[in-house]
Amino acid sequence: MSQPSQQVRVRLTGVSALLHFLVDGLCICCLYLTAADSTNMVMMFMTYNVLAFLTQPLTGWGADRLRQKHWMLLGAVVLLTLAVMMASMRTMCETSQATQALLLSMTVCLGMGNSLFHVWGGKQTAIRTKNDIRSLGVFVSTGAFGLAIGGVFASWLLLYVFLLSICVLAVMALFFFPERKHTYADDSVPFMGDWKSVGLIIPLIMLIVAGRSFVGEAFTTDITKGPAILLMLGATSMFGKMAGGWLVKGMGMWKAVVLMVVGTLLCFIGKDIHIAVILTGLFLVNCTMPVTLYWANVVLKGYEGLAFGLLAAALMPGYLLVTLL
Repeated sequence: MSQPSQQVRVRLTGVSALLHFLVDGLCICCLYLTAADSTNMVMMFMTYNVLAFLTQPLTGWGADRLRQKHWMLLGAVVLLTLAVMMASMRTMCETSQATQALLLSMTVCLGMGNSLFHVWGGKQTAIRTKNDIRSLGVFVSTGAFGLAIGGVFASWLLLYVFLLSICVLAVMALFFFPERKHTYADDSVPFMGDWKSVGLIIPLIMLIVAGRSFVGEAFTTDITKGPAILLMLGATSMFGKMAGGWLVKGMGMWKAVVLMVVGTLLCFIGKDIHIAVILTGLFLVNCTMPVTLYWANVVLKGYEGLAFGLLAAALMPGYLLVTLL
């Protein structure tokens, strides 16, 4: 099969990445606006994170099995729309029990809508760009900055702008990229021999992802996170994930990985010296994001939705470990 044209790849990656920014921004914005009305604020955020991340292996497997992938995107848009409607209706509830039930339903819709979108975007980006590591990095990068923008500037106007933009871009995505059968022929040599090998390699990649999540969170635990710092951390994470694919293309896989790992370790050791060291380390550790996703797609070729979902689920242990320590 011929390589996708540069124009098609850039257009797909751009639309998917912008949707990623908007979806994550909408979810955190909606939670911030409504959590104050809930007596179970911690439960809301925990429920959202469990559904948004830990269900992705299941929804990713569904994306691999579903012939018409656009239903995943449409389902995500419907769920996010319902969540915003429920958030807007919370003041109409006459009892606190009714308010809590409505907010719980809203949280479930946010989490599942987020899960459906991420596996749709991960699957589509992988198969339509033929697992291009630069495109993978750009797609996964924008969510971090969306979280920062949605959290810092949370308002009802921003929430509605996010939702409207998501609806418009989703229609554009379906128009520009109609459903058809896509495959990709990866240039690298897959080291997968059989499912027994997959059972060893994928858990190893997931362990690396969990370790990266722990290190990334540990970099920022001692920082007072005001609005400016949150935006700076979000932007640093985004640019790191974007840059990872280009570093690999420019330096080669293993030279780039050595630079990322060694640089991250040195910055972690010296993170108390200055915030610039912290930001450099955060940038480098995020550079590894497209690398792990690229290799997971190589190992699970044909199951890119499952690959994306498994790596998303692997983020949670590292995050929880830092939170609990």
